[in-house]
Amino acid sequence: MILPISCSAFRRTALVLALVAGGMPAVAQESAGQSATQIAANQAAGEVVLIPNRVIYPGETIELAALKEVTLIPGKHKPDAVATLAEELNGKVAKRTLLPGRYIPTNAIRDAWLVEQGAAVQVLFTAGTLTISATAVTLQPGAAGDLIKVRNSDSGKILSGTVMEDGTIRVSAS
Repeated sequence: MILPISCSAFRRTALVLALVAGGMPAVAQESAGQSATQIAANQAAGEVVLIPNRVIYPGETIELAALKEVTLIPGKHKPDAVATLAEELNGKVAKRTLLPGRYIPTNAIRDAWLVEQGAAVQVLFTAGTLTISATAVTLQPGAAGDLIKVRNSDSGKILSGTVMEDGTIRVSAS
């Protein structure tokens, strides 16, 4: 006499077989010289990145409060040329609109200006022990290391110089 198998018994049997079959690859890999814990340790955990949690508009200084930390799913990697670390983003200025939940491209941020357009600055020319200083007005804004144009206040001549960390402009002979 054949007894009919109930659906719940069939489902339990299928579940048990699925669980047993799911453990097979780890057992097979253990025989190759790696334990299951070593295999799990070798798999990369999700990468942590920072993304905006609200719209950040062009010209706005990026603060850590406007960012949220997210972990990428394992196996997914961030694209190249995106800023993801707090050091890369804190205090920088957005060059374009940054949308919530999107990566922040490195070309979409810039350093804050050290000198603003129209500001009076000290211009320095140094050659050996000779140093000449003058006052000039900036014709464009600039961050440290940027090459900008300035107008000498006394002569009216336009010079190009590099913005230094202290906010002065270093010019060279041309």
